[in-house]
Amino acid sequence: MGLFNLAVIALGVAAMAAGYARARAPWARYQALKEQDANIARYESWRGGLRDSGPTGASVAMELLRKQARNGAIIMAAGFAFVIVGFLL
Repeated sequence: MGLFNLAVIALGVAAMAAGYARARAPWARYQALKEQDANIARYESWRGGLRDSGPTGASVAMELLRKQARNGAIIMAAGFAFVIVGFLL
């Protein structure tokens, strides 16, 4: 295993760590908003109220957080690919 291989593997590990760090916080916040939205839906169905079907601020925030988490996951996948390429070369 040469120096180039180790450099590619190190780049891949660094990319996976950066992607994880980038995706962790938005994913956690997304899960919390999703749970809160489900709780509100259960409460409103229990009390018999009709829920507005339009987009809410929380739904827009959840979409943004989902995109941020997806971008972090893509960076992690690219880092994993770099590690695999580093071992194959």
